[in-house]
Amino acid sequence: MAEHQPTHTPPPAGPWYARLATTAGRPAVLAATLIMSMPGEYHVAKFAGWSDPWAYGMPFSLSAYAGIAAVVAATRPKGARGRVSATIGAGFAIVLALAAQVVAHLVQTGHMDHNQAWLIAVTSMVPPAVLAHLLHLAATPVAKPTPAVAPSTSGDAPVVERVVAEEPPAPVPPMPQEPPALEQPQHEERPALEEQRPERPAIRYSDPRCAILRPLYDSGYRPTTGEMRAALEAAGVTAPSASTLRGVLRAEIEKHEPELATLLPRPTPLHRAG
Repeated sequence: MAEHQPTHTPPPAGPWYARLATTAGRPAVLAATLIMSMPGEYHVAKFAGWSDPWAYGMPFSLSAYAGIAAVVAATRPKGARGRVSATIGAGFAIVLALAAQVVAHLVQTGHMDHNQAWLIAVTSMVPPAVLAHLLHLAATPVAKPTPAVAPSTSGDAPVVERVVAEEPPAPVPPMPQEPPALEQPQHEERPALEEQRPERPAIRYSDPRCAILRPLYDSGYRPTTGEMRAALEAAGVTAPSASTLRGVLRAEIEKHEPELATLLPRPTPLHRAG
């Protein structure tokens, strides 16, 4: 039975310079901010007593820590183990980076004395604290779907039809002389079963592109970035970035139907072969 999908007109693509500023501007800003932050974090490490080349590890540890914690906080579904810890860690990394810049500039401009016990102590705790939290994130992987939810992923119409179609042979003993009559109820029950299947209620999405991506879940698998991009392009809509596909469009669909977030991704040919 065909499902009713709300029809929406996809938003028009922006001008080329706006798309260029979005795609090329973000990595450029990221590189510029990392480069500008490195001297302050390096000087704070020097104030705490690290010598070269070990002091250069402070900018890389803070930047990598902030990036990893932010990615984990953004990609793990709501309620998953480690998501709250990653969010707190991302905020803590931002506070450390901001504090390093402020302290370094205050010392360099003569407004603060770097030879203070509390400053040296706090700075010395940064690397082991970062390492401990990253190991904690690595030890808390994303939780797998519970067995109670698993049947919903395989409850497709073909499976239900096969199981019900095999049950009618129970009336065979009363009338064994008429085997052809047993096949007739089997063919008649299939349309009745299909008519009893409830239709999925129409959902009004804030982004019309979600209506194009929602049918991808009907296969019983959570759509990947490549599948969502291919579906939008097949519909004549320009596909956004991978982060928008996963963090905005897919997140809105799963917000309306939380059970979709528990579906497993489609296995690749390599996984099926293994």
